[in-house]
Amino acid sequence: MRPTQILRSGAPAPKQNHWLGDWGSFGGAKQKGIIDFGISANRQNPFAGAAHDAIFNTFRRTKGQIFYWLPPMLAGYYLMNWATERNHYLNSKAGRAEFGDEEE
Repeated sequence: MRPTQILRSGAPAPKQNHWLGDWGSFGGAKQKGIIDFGISANRQNPFAGAAHDAIFNTFRRTKGQIFYWLPPMLAGYYLMNWATERNHYLNSKAGRAEFGDEEE
């Protein structure tokens, strides 16, 4: 509905410059018993515990995911290793002697 239709219908005009509240509590009654504390930006330490969290959080996350990425990585490594060794053999003197008469 457009605002002009609201004004023509006799409804009260919306309040201008009126703060409705945070998301989820638009225009509701103020809640009691909620205390909000803050600290000044120049008193904060943004890197507090960063080295400790980096070590232990990385270990925890890796431990939870290792079986998803380690087996495919090992399979890919062994497959590439086999392919490289096979290529070296086929292009060696012994490989050319063994498979030299075959045409692809």
